Formats: sequence, C-alpha cells, structure tokens
Amino acid sequence: MQRSILKKILFIILAILCAVPYVKPPVALIGGFLFSCFLGNPFPKLNGKLTGLLLKICIIGLGFGINVNQALQIGKQSFWLTFFTITLTLVAGYFIGKWLKIGKRPSYLISSGTAICGGSAIAAIAPIIKASEEEISTSLGVIFLLNSVALLLFPAIGHWFGLSQENFGLWSAIAIHDTSSVVGAAATYGTDALKTATTVKLARTLWIIPLCLLSLFLYKSENKKIKIPWFIIGFIAAIMLHSYVHLYQPLEAGIVSSAKSLLVVTLFFIGANLSLATLRAVGWRLLLLGISIWLLISISSLSAIIGFY
Repeated sequence: MQRSILKKILFIILAILCAVPYVKPPVALIGGFLFSCFLGNPFPKLNGKLTGLLLKICIIGLGFGINVNQALQIGKQSFWLTFFTITLTLVAGYFIGKWLKIGKRPSYLISSGTAICGGSAIAAIAPIIKASEEEISTSLGVIFLLNSVALLLFPAIGHWFGLSQENFGLWSAIAIHDTSSVVGAAATYGTDALKTATTVKLARTLWIIPLCLLSLFLYKSENKKIKIPWFIIGFIAAIMLHSYVHLYQPLEAGIVSSAKSLLVVTLFFIGANLSLATLRAVGWRLLLLGISIWLLISISSLSAIIGFY
C-alpha cells in the first residue's frame, strides 16, 4: 500500500516538473513511457481522460496567439496538399492492407488515423463501422507508437533539410498522426512552426466529417451520429477574440505560455499511457501497414513542400 502511494506521489511530482520551461516535449513523452514501463501507470483510467481534456485546453489556449488573417492564409495554402495526402493515404491503406491480408476494419482504422488526426479519427469512425474493442485498441497502439517516434524524429529531419519554421509546421501537421505530437514537435522547432502546425492540423481535423460520411456509405451503418470536435470551435473563438476584441496583451501572452507548458505535461501523460503490453498486442502486419502509409504520407508531403512551398 505504501509503495503504491509513493508511486502516485512520484508520478504527480514528475508531471508537475514537466511544466518547467527547461523540459522539452520529447523528454516529457519519453519520461512518461519509461515511468510506465518500469513502475507502471498509477492512474490508468484517469490518465486517459485527463490527457484528452488537457490537450483540448492547450489547443484553445494556443489560439490566443494566432491572428485570423494568418490562420486563413495558412488554411488556404495547405488545402490542396491536405486533400491530396488524405486521399493518397486512404487509397494506399486499402490496397496495402489487402496485400497484407489484414481485416477490412483495422486496415480502415489505421489508414484513417494516419490520414487525418490519429486517435481522434479512430474514435470518430469506430462506432460507425462497428469495430471491436480489440480492433480499436490495436489500431490505436500502431498510431500511438508511430506518433511517438515522429515527435522525436521530425524536428531533427526538419533541421537536416533546412525547412523554414512555416514549412516544418505544415509538414508536421500533415505527416504526424495526433494533434498532441504535432504541437509537441512544432513547439520544439519554433514559435512560427507551432502557429502553422496548430492551424493546419485543426483544419485537417475537420476532415473527420466527410470521412464519417464516407464511412456511413461504405459500411452502410445505421449509426448516423457524427461528432464534431468541440475544441475546434473553442480554438476558432480564441483566434477571433485575439484578432478583433484585443484582450489585455499580458493576459493573452500568459494564456499562450501556460498552454505550451500544459502541453508538455500532457505529453508526459500520453507517454505513460503507452506500455509494453500495448506494443506486444500490435501484430507485425498492422505495424507494417502503419509504417508503410506513414512513410508514404511523410515522404510525399515533404517532397511537395520542398518543391512547391
């Protein structure tokens, strides 16, 4: 009992320390993962719920640092690249999944998560296509594993290719699965990269709606409910307030700074959600599918950005 209490106290202390400016997003993610591997996550159920809530709060907070004209310009520039990469990923995922003899539903879940916004896309379409708990958990495992790798690798690759902050933000928003790691990688790269990545990724998240409609058609589901992520509305509202209401500037700066710190804490929680048991549950076929389409979207989008942006 005493050991359990000490483990909980240590977990909370480490999470709080992640809010210190000197702790970088990749360090927080790896720290959470190592804690989970060696000591176990002391708050497994609360951790999952808290992660989702904190990420949404972070996204809304970051909106207070983005101007509406800047957001519209970024969205306009990235529209066709977004459409192309989503279509390419879904089509490639279908054929590669068929070649690997993977079930239709897990293949579709992984392809959707890679194409749009990781776990959020999987959570949105899973009830529509009537995916089983096992199919959902293994698909999330693949996405989360590659998502974590991307957070660690992308900033180094961006510097190696000499990408500008805006171009890196665009690339990370397109090629990294979950919003959390997109924002984490971009925050490591720079302030302008963070603004671009957040705007493009949340615009990309709206493609969940046509994806759900496509899923209804393909799987002939009777479940007609489509969930629109509420935090996107909050993010847009924050941008509008920042652009037109002109709140007290130190207050806005404080909100943005707090959102960045809270994001690092969130990444610690995300890392703690990943365990060796989760990794073992992911078969090599699903992992190969995830890696294949992730490399496809990463390389094709990077090539387009270097060539045309």
